[in-house]
This record gives sequence, structure tokens and C-alpha cells, in this order.
Amino acid sequence: MAQPIPVQITVVSAQDLKTLKSSLAYTLVRVEYNGAVLGDSSKTHVLPDGTAEYDFSSSFEYSPEGPNSLDILVQKPVLLTLLEVTSKDKKKPDKITPLAQAVVDLLPLLQGARSLKVLAPLYAVPASPSAKLCPEATAGLEVIVSTRELLLSATDFSSGNLLSVTVEAAYSVPDAFTADSQQNYMVCLQVPAAAEKELPLLFKNGLLKAGGEKEPFPRPKNWPVGPILAPNALNIPDSFIVGGPYEDEDGDLNKSEDKEFRTQAESSRRVVWDMETRCFLDADAVAVLQMRIAERRHWPVELCRMSTGGKGKGNKPDKKDEDKPIAFHGVAYVNMMHLLCPGVTQIRGAFRVFNYEDSEVFEKTRVQYSIFRDRRSQLSLGKERLGTSPSSKAATNKPLKEDSNAMVVEDYHKRVTSVAVAILREYHELFGKQLLEQGVMDHETMEEQKRQLNYELNTSGKYFAFKEQLKYSVVKIVREKYLKTTAFETKEQLQAFLSELYVYLVDHMHMALNKLLSGEDVSPAPPPNSTSKQLLLFAREAEAIKDLKLASLFYNQRIARDQRSIQAWLDYGAFCLLYEDATKAQECFQQAVCLDPQHVQSLLLCGIACVKLRTYEEAEIFFEDACSLEPPSIIAWTLTGLFYEMQNNYIQAERSFREAKKLLRAELEEERRILEAAEAEGKKPTPPSSQPEEIPDGSPDKPPEVEEGETPKEEAPAVQEAPQAPEPEPPPCTIFMKSVEFLMQFNSVRFVHKALAHELLSLQGGPTCAYYLALGWTYQLREDLPRWEECLREAVRIEPLNPNVWAQKGHLCYQQKDFDKAKDCYERVISFEEDAADMHFVYLRLGSIYLDEKKYARAKHIFLLACDNSASCLTWLGVGIACYRLEEMLEAEDALSEANALNNTNPEVWGYLALICLQVSAQPVPA
Repeated sequence: MAQPIPVQITVVSAQDLKTLKSSLAYTLVRVEYNGAVLGDSSKTHVLPDGTAEYDFSSSFEYSPEGPNSLDILVQKPVLLTLLEVTSKDKKKPDKITPLAQAVVDLLPLLQGARSLKVLAPLYAVPASPSAKLCPEATAGLEVIVSTRELLLSATDFSSGNLLSVTVEAAYSVPDAFTADSQQNYMVCLQVPAAAEKELPLLFKNGLLKAGGEKEPFPRPKNWPVGPILAPNALNIPDSFIVGGPYEDEDGDLNKSEDKEFRTQAESSRRVVWDMETRCFLDADAVAVLQMRIAERRHWPVELCRMSTGGKGKGNKPDKKDEDKPIAFHGVAYVNMMHLLCPGVTQIRGAFRVFNYEDSEVFEKTRVQYSIFRDRRSQLSLGKERLGTSPSSKAATNKPLKEDSNAMVVEDYHKRVTSVAVAILREYHELFGKQLLEQGVMDHETMEEQKRQLNYELNTSGKYFAFKEQLKYSVVKIVREKYLKTTAFETKEQLQAFLSELYVYLVDHMHMALNKLLSGEDVSPAPPPNSTSKQLLLFAREAEAIKDLKLASLFYNQRIARDQRSIQAWLDYGAFCLLYEDATKAQECFQQAVCLDPQHVQSLLLCGIACVKLRTYEEAEIFFEDACSLEPPSIIAWTLTGLFYEMQNNYIQAERSFREAKKLLRAELEEERRILEAAEAEGKKPTPPSSQPEEIPDGSPDKPPEVEEGETPKEEAPAVQEAPQAPEPEPPPCTIFMKSVEFLMQFNSVRFVHKALAHELLSLQGGPTCAYYLALGWTYQLREDLPRWEECLREAVRIEPLNPNVWAQKGHLCYQQKDFDKAKDCYERVISFEEDAADMHFVYLRLGSIYLDEKKYARAKHIFLLACDNSASCLTWLGVGIACYRLEEMLEAEDALSEANALNNTNPEVWGYLALICLQVSAQPVPA
């Protein structure tokens, strides 16, 4: 038998306790785990800044066979209760009142950590005075949890798996279901667990709700423990029920004909748990679970209503759990087969509940027993209470009212801050900052400025715009905090509610403004001269002339402007993947994942970078995570298949491709229905999947170097409009070409080659124009110009009227310094009605050719088109040079000033500005 391992819990200190109660003087902290009190800290004085130092340690023993086993650690958190200590009379003992509670999840201890340090938010206890002052979790406890050795070895953890089950609600429940406190609504299923045990996952204390508004999305999941003093402390941190379309679910009621029934049922009487329970499966348990799913497909999930009975002496139940009658006994059959598919890590859906019949349960699941009826001794069916703090009895006898969580009010704080910053900006535009910097402003000046500001806001319509910004967050507070969705019966009720709401909103407005003005949130900087989109364009231009140091500088400036921009991190990562190193690229992609763990592109790019770094186990995790997100992604499944194929895992690769193709068929079918509906109304939209998807902020083929070449022979443009030909049928869209477009955008050459190989095999009519453009892109990056030329020759043959083909052919000729042919190609591109994907570089290079040919008027026209399309320092520089050569000095100076405003480090811009100054100073002054 393994020796027990102590788990030490140290409460270091508390922060912002004054936000709970301003008059707070002395407190102590009680630590509990698994229903047992581990100890109380000593009475501690609360300092004026709201902090308190406890340095209190307690512990419990973890043992696989003991009361605090692996299954308990996975499911239950540590409970910390903050208690206020007051003494009115020295002869009487101190009065102890619970103020707030916090929880600490111990799951990291099973994931390889020997120590974790957290700042656990304190949630106010509704029965305490603090709830009236500030119901939000602004205070917190600094807690350290540590063990002297790992609870699970790295081998055990990596070979096992973590299973979590969430029960949201039971809908369309029988009329016999009542809100009687003696009734307990429970759900249970049994799964194989570690050490060859069978573990029941029990969901107790379902809350019966009357008809009304549907449950909101997203909403937090709850711990699988009984009611505690602070209802919000029951929420699992960073774990939410997000919902989704019925059609994407895995359950029984996901057809279009079920939608009306579900809409009605989800707004009617229901029992709500919103509870998640977890268990760790070791390698043997995982194998057993997989085998049972493969053999049985369906898993029985039991639902029951059971009377909890009265209380006997000593506050103990007067009947044993095993003797309590089951008032209602149902079962749902959950199809678990999807969990065996590669990349699938969850199933979610609504499942029908049937009366529990032994023969039917055995026929469908091969299970010969009922957990509630035959194995009730394994369950603890009493009304469990995690907290044993003072006043807990009084608190739990009251019905649990759904209090607003922090997210309801956080949105209101953000909106108030945003409006305040906008109004401050309006003030600065009207009056400047001089008066504020001079010191105290007299009352008359302040009132006059206030009057002018109000006038400006009202006459411009900005006042109403600001009101609209606040409206939605106020509505959320009314619905989710006050649970008010129906009309008031009397004017007195309405007025009383409005008064209460007004006080609440004003209090939180002051909180948000105080936080803003105290400097905790820095006011946004004034708008920069160059936008994020322009900086990306500058970086692309620097890449085109092979100035990689300058390109990297622009990418970093873009990130510095907004470090929370996922796209900025991804674009820089793609640059690093191609030109610098995969390690830096991986850091960028991981930063994007940190900003949004549900961002599919970021997860896929992390996987691609891991493949390049040859960390294949990490890559598999990222690809599988991307496939598990909702809604499912065709590209994610396709790239996962390509990854498995690189690992010679052809079975999982084929399964992934099959899933991607299934999603593509569904997408095309939906587009077909939309197209037919539009044609029935007399419209004819272009189906999005029939055309190559446009890759934002760049072209599929990175342009070659932008440089001034030798002056070619002068040749008059002879590009005539091509005769109209019958429009060809678009080639069939495939999962591989969809993926190629994504991969080219982020410079993943290896995956592009793998996808194109599949594309070549999957097409019956031969390669498409898009195929040759993508293949040519790979040769262009390797500077293999002959093969690039072969690809473009085939692309022209297939689609002679495709502007992207001629644009790339022009880039090839430009790089070959065949400027006559390049000019011909570029002029052909601009003659088409449809633009190419990279018109910016078409304009730049055609303009530079005209400058070399001394066709300055044409050059000016082309560069002005480039400025209209996407202005940059180089486009305005081209206009300035053309105007200078045309001796249009005023226009040249204006254009060069625009160029200098966009990039004041370009030496050529300063050179031409100097030439203009010399020209102007050399002119004679008129008499």
C-alpha cells in the first residue's frame, strides 16, 4: 500500500478586503477540504490598505486508498472561508461572521505540478453585510498549495486521460416534479476509473425552475458539491457552458423538426444542474472505456427524483440512504461512438429520457444493474455541504437565488470606461490641455466649459451614441442580476425597481471611473500616424525588396501598437516561419493561443511550427485541439490528416480527411440551398466555395524584389480588351485547395506540398489554375524561376482571363528583368474588370517601369491608382518623383510630404524633398 502524501495549503495573505466591508478590522481564514475543517488561522488585523497577512498552513493526506483519493482531488476544490471577528464585550466570546469564500482547484497537482500559487477571488456571502456593499469578487486570497513529491508520475499522467462530464438541465419534466426542499433531483453514470475500479459520477441537488426565459449562454459550470455560503464560489474558474446550434449537436433531438419542441421545452419547467464532474482514467481504464464504447455504443445515464426524508436525533437522517424510495427513475442512452474518432474530444447534445426498464437497458447497453437502485451504497445521497462555517445552516435553508456573476458587471464597467475616455477626448479637442496643466480651474470657467461640452455632444448626436453603448450592458444587468424579464404590475413597483437599479448602476459607474482615474487602466494613446493595416503593408513591401530587417521592424511595431491583436502575432509568426526561425514563429503562435485558446488558426499554426521543430507529440495536441472546437473546421481536419500522414498513421489520416469531406459536403449543400432560394427571388449570387477564397492582407504569391531595372526599349501599350468568352464552369472545390489557401497565407511550404499532392490525385479533369498558381508559389520562394515559369505557362493555358495569373507572370518577368514583358502583363492586369489579389505590387512595378521609360504622366496616373488602392510611403514617393519630373513642384512636395508622414526614415523621400527645395530657392523672385 502506497504511503500517504501530505498536501500542504498555505494562506499567505489577503488583498482588497476593504472592498468587502469598509469597517473590517479583524478576520481569520478557515480552510476545509472534502467536508473536513483543516484548521483556522489566528485572528489578524486588516491594514488600512485592505491587506491582511495570515501565513497560516494546514494540510491533508492524499492516498489512493484513503478518503482523499485521486478521484476526490480531481472533483473537489479546497474551500477557504473569510470570517469577520468582532467583540463588543470583553467578557463574551468574539462573534464570528462569514464574509466571503474562495475555492482552489487542485487539478494542476495531478498534471505534473508540485506547487501552485494562486490569487483566489473572494465571493461575498449573500447573508453578510458585505453583499450589500459590493457583491463582486474584488478581494482575493493568496494561496500556495504544495506537495513534497508528484502525486502522479509523468508516465502515469501521459498514459492516462481526464474525463469530464457536464449535466446542464432536464427539460419537459413531469408535473409531479415540485420545488419541495425534501426532493433531490439527481443524475448518475458509472465509468471505469483508476486501479480497475468503477466510479459513479453523481450530480445532485438539481434546481427546479418554473417557466420563463431560457438559460443564458455562456454561463459558468458548477463544482459537483453541495450548496455553500457564497453561490458564486460554486463556479468553476474559466469553465463555461457555451451552447451552440441544435444541428451541430450529437444527441437525439438535433433535427430541424425538433427545433420548435426544444425552444418551447427550454423555456418551460426544468431541472438545472449546470454541473461538471471529472475523473482521471489511467491507461487500463482508458482501454476499458474504449472497449466498452466499441462494444456497446450507448452509455446509460440515470435520472431520478428521491425523497431526502426527515431528520432524526443528532441531525442525522432518520432512514438509511439505501431505503429511500425512488419517486421517478429514468434513463438516457448517450451514444459515445464519436469519442473514438480521431480529433474528437467531446460530445454534446440533448438525449431523450425513457422510463428505466431492466430489459431495455440491458438490450441497449449490456448493463445489468441500476446505480440508484442496486448500487446505492456507493453513493452519498444526502444533502452535501462543502462549507461548515458558522451560519451555514441558516444560509442553506434559504432558497438559492441566482446572483449575477462578475461578467455581467464587468461589461458595464468596460462600457463606462470607454464612454468616459471618449468624452475626455472630446473635451481635449474643444479646450486642449493647457487649462488643466495650469492648476485649479475657477468655478465659472468650469461651468462654461461644461455647458459648451454638453451642447457639442447633443448637437453632434454623440450623446445618444454614448447612451446606445451603455444600453446593452444595462439590459444584461436587469435580466441576469435582477432576473427581470416581465412587465411591472403597478407604477409603484416600477419606480421602486428603477430607484434600486439607478443606485446600483451609479455605484458601479463610480467604481469604473475611480479605477480609470487612479491609473490602474491607462487611457488609450492618441491614434498613431500609421494604422495596423498600413504597417502590415509596409512590412510586405520590405519583404518584397528583401529588406528583412526593416520588415521585421514593421511587424514588431504592429505588435507594439496592440499586443492583444491575434492577427498581428500570426502575421509576424508567418514571417519568422519563412525567413527567420521556427522557434520564434512558435513563440508568436503560442502568444496568439494565449490571447484566445479557442482560435482555430492559432492552434493550427502552433501545430505546423511544432512539425518544423520536430516536436510531433506537441503538434498532435494542437491539431486535435483545433479539431475539437466548435464549429468544426474543414481546414483543421484536413491539416490534421496531413499531419498524421507525415507520421505514417494512415488510418487516422483517412478518418480526418473523411470528416473534412463530410463538412465540405454539408457546406456546399447549404450554399446550394441559398443559391436556389436566391434564384427563386430573381437573384444570382456567386457561391463562395466555387471561387478561391481571398487571402487577406497579401497575395498567394509573394512578389519578388521591387527595384529599378535597366531602361527597356520603349514600346506603346497595345493591350486591348479581350473578346468575351462563355464563362467556364468553376472547378469543384476540394478540402485540399481550401487548406492550401490558408497555408500559403502563413508560409507553410511543406504542408502546401503535401496538400497539392493530394489535390493532384483527387482531381479527375487534371490540375486547375489554382493548383499551378500554388505550386508556382513554392518555386518562387525557392527562387526556382524556370519551374515557376512552367507553372504559370500552364495556368495561362487553363485560365487566360484570370488577372492573378497575369499578375504573377508579370512578377516573374520583372524578377527576370524582362521589363517589356512585365509591362505587357501588368497592363493586361489593369485592363481586366476584376482586380488581381495583389494589385498593390502590380501598380508599384508598372509605375516604376514607366518612370524608367520616362513616361512620367503614365507613371503619375498609376501611382495615384496605387495610393487610392492602398497608400504607402512608396506609392506617394512614386507620385512625387513623377510630379518632380513633370516640373509640378507643388504637387511633388505635397506627395513627398505624404510619403514622409507614413515613413520618415526613407532616404529617397528626403533626397527628392531636398531637390525640390533647391529648385524653389533657385527660381528668381518676381519684382
